Amino acid sequence: MKKTRKHVAGIDIGAKKLFVSIENQPVKTFDTFTEDLELLSSYLVRHKIATVAMEATGVYWVILYDILVSYGLDVWLVDARSTKQVPGRKTDVKDCQWIQQLHS
Repeated sequence: MKKTRKHVAGIDIGAKKLFVSIENQPVKTFDTFTEDLELLSSYLVRHKIATVAMEATGVYWVILYDILVSYGLDVWLVDARSTKQVPGRKTDVKDCQWIQQLHS
C-alpha cells in the first residue's frame, strides 16, 4: 500500500483504554481520564504527528477530539465498521495499527 501522508497516528478508542499507533514506535496505551488525554496529545506532538485518525465509536471520542484539536492536530474520525471488517484485525493493538496504516 502506497503511503501519501507522513507523521500520522491511529487511535483505537475504548471505554477504559486508548491504543495509539505511530509508525516505527511500539503501540502505546493511555487511560481515558482528561489528564491521560493531555498526555496522549503531548506524546503525539513530541513525535511530530500532524494528523490523527481515530474510530468514532459511541461518545468516547468527543473529549479526545476536542483536546487533540486544541493541540493543533488534524483529527479524522473513521467509521469503525469499515476497519473492523478486515479479517485478522480483532485486537485493539492491531486495530490502531491498521487505522494508522490506512490513514497514512
